[in-house]
Amino acid sequence: MEWNVWALGGIVVLAAATGALAVWGSRNARTTSDFLVARRTVGAERNAAAISGEYLSAASFLGVAGLILKEGADALWYPIGFTAGYLVLMLFVAAPLRRSGVYTLPDFAQDRLGSARLRLLASMLVVLIGWLYLVPQLQAAGVTLSTIIGLPYWTGVVAVAVIVLIGVLGGGMRAATLVQAFQYCVKLFAITVPAFVLCTVFLGEHSSRLRGLDENAPPAFERATTVRISTDVRLQVAEPLWLWVEGGSGAGVISDSAASGPSSVYVSPGVYPVSEGAELRFPAGASVPVVADAAPDNLSWLLPQDGGFRGLFETYSLILATFLGTMGLPHVLVRFYTNPSGDAARRTTLFVLALLGAFYLFPTVLGLLSRFYMPQLLVTGKTDAAVLQLPGAMLDNWVGGLLAAITAAGAFAAFLSASSGLVMSVAGVLSRDLLPGRTWDFRLTSLGAATVPTLLALGAVDRDISESVGLAFTMAASTFFPLLVLGIWWRRLTAAGATAGLLVGGSLVLVAVLLGMGVQDTQSWWSVVLRQPAAITVPTALLVTIVVSRATRYRIPPGVARVMLRMHAPDRLGFVRDRAGEHVGTDDGKRPHSQGRHHR
Repeated sequence: MEWNVWALGGIVVLAAATGALAVWGSRNARTTSDFLVARRTVGAERNAAAISGEYLSAASFLGVAGLILKEGADALWYPIGFTAGYLVLMLFVAAPLRRSGVYTLPDFAQDRLGSARLRLLASMLVVLIGWLYLVPQLQAAGVTLSTIIGLPYWTGVVAVAVIVLIGVLGGGMRAATLVQAFQYCVKLFAITVPAFVLCTVFLGEHSSRLRGLDENAPPAFERATTVRISTDVRLQVAEPLWLWVEGGSGAGVISDSAASGPSSVYVSPGVYPVSEGAELRFPAGASVPVVADAAPDNLSWLLPQDGGFRGLFETYSLILATFLGTMGLPHVLVRFYTNPSGDAARRTTLFVLALLGAFYLFPTVLGLLSRFYMPQLLVTGKTDAAVLQLPGAMLDNWVGGLLAAITAAGAFAAFLSASSGLVMSVAGVLSRDLLPGRTWDFRLTSLGAATVPTLLALGAVDRDISESVGLAFTMAASTFFPLLVLGIWWRRLTAAGATAGLLVGGSLVLVAVLLGMGVQDTQSWWSVVLRQPAAITVPTALLVTIVVSRATRYRIPPGVARVMLRMHAPDRLGFVRDRAGEHVGTDDGKRPHSQGRHHR
């Protein structure tokens, strides 16, 4: 197809520009400070663009529109939460965290509470959250290349990992700041131009379709459509329909018919399994069966909170995860260490709110348009491909090809910027906690930080990108939110309390994930709690941290008053002291910390 060539050209141009900027930005990178915090000289506007660039990941560029297509109004909480989390960050964390003068989140934990064991636990969680966030970025890269070019899934995963490593190994944070600011501009352009053009086309020719959105009926195929099932799915059929089935095997009305040979099948309302390899041919006007966890009809898609109290619980759980999880994402927090002052960190967050708010207006539009032009994605469950395929579905000419190239470049920019920030944050923690902290140690750990999630992504099971990223937010909210907020604003926090909170919050999330893998009924209470556990895990972790801290109040670090003064005093008073690796306090209240971990 012609538009595949256009899309490949867009990806090649974006990759070449990214590599060139990475090389140019790394020309003066020499010290560990260059690699980890860009010498703490990044201005508020440029840092905000870089944060927005790495924060707008695959979940934002592809996943939000895919969830809008599948879930409708309920999915709007994802972009709201992704943006509003920075408001909480600006109010409670940004400026004090920068004034702490440390390099990484584990540095903050040890500097504030004086515990080497707590530092090690925080380091393990940073690595875990970083990898949880990295895997869906690499998965999305594989899906993108396989969707628009037809290359094997693994090529996209490996290609993004290699390009990211080139930039990180070359110049670390100095190079990444320039590259990620550029990639934010690419992503904003790549989402706004197609949205305006396609929306204009829709309103000019097909605006009458909007009248069908308030009907209690499933979407329908406008023309005869053939859908090939690439992975096993369970389909909801809301209205009776006839279809032609060929290929596949397994149980159920649809798949049994497919196994017996090509045949015309009458399907009554219900939920049916369809196996990999099946080919479903729908006549024009047939209702669209949807995957089991999608809104089955237009009215429930349009209206929020169709699930009653169960749906309300899921919504509030999502709000907690996205609002509070932002401050615990390691690749976001490390950016605030690059600002020259606490006031600059607060201004950076304010700019980020404006930049993210501008971006998230447009995936919603593309998700709405996909409901009309890409209903076959509701059958396969591959709704994350909506942004990539929509231009070709609406405009079968060179304009559609050009828009496809633009969206492909934007998608690739999303993978590269988010992945590079995550690799840097994980490598920075590993290099300072496992090795002496020199520049070559950072480069060495970067290889490991990228290799492990690459291997996981190659064997990962398909899942909605935004939901996979939501798992990282839930883990961050359930662990680092209590540590950061109480560590900054409550002087009675102890190392024992923080450790207990991290262990309880992280363990509850992991248990929910493991148990959720075996649940098939996506509409049950049990499934909702396991899929969105933040409403339980976050308050539990916060309560455990406070209770254990009060029970161990005799172990409050002796230097806490000095640390709190440094975090909250205005910058002009001069209390901020950027450390070169030394840690203040005592190791679990027993012995002084060693000095000089950081080498220039």
